[in-house]
Amino acid sequence: MTSHQGEAVPLSVHHTSAALRIVASEEGVAQARAFTEDTLRDWSLGHRGDDAALVVTELAANAVVHAVPRAPADASEVWLDLTRDAGHLTLAVSDPGDTPPVYAPHGTCALEEHGRGLFIVDALCEEWGWTPHPPAGKTVWARLSTTSSSLP
Repeated sequence: MTSHQGEAVPLSVHHTSAALRIVASEEGVAQARAFTEDTLRDWSLGHRGDDAALVVTELAANAVVHAVPRAPADASEVWLDLTRDAGHLTLAVSDPGDTPPVYAPHGTCALEEHGRGLFIVDALCEEWGWTPHPPAGKTVWARLSTTSSSLP
């Protein structure tokens, strides 16, 4: 598949995994959200689409806003990977940043416009974390159950 400047381009879509290169822009984040929703519908997981799309939006926005501006121009790619297995969906965003994600649940005001992304991820997911990729880069991942919504 060819890459088009300014567009998120799917790398692959399989029955149990899908990947997308995210363009570092607001449009790229929106395309990652749409890709997630479309992929989950294709996997008959549309009932998890809203939560998954919100988590992907937060993770992708964090990568685009915080990691990409600090990365060398030749190492600024952001990737979305969706993987499903028996009972779970893993949403992972890899970026060139080497600083850990910042999660401050007690210092976040519900009315603040910024700084709540990982708080939202934590509320929606069964678990989340990050994996460093030395010498630079990391993957921030989150796992959702495929059987039901995480909200009552």
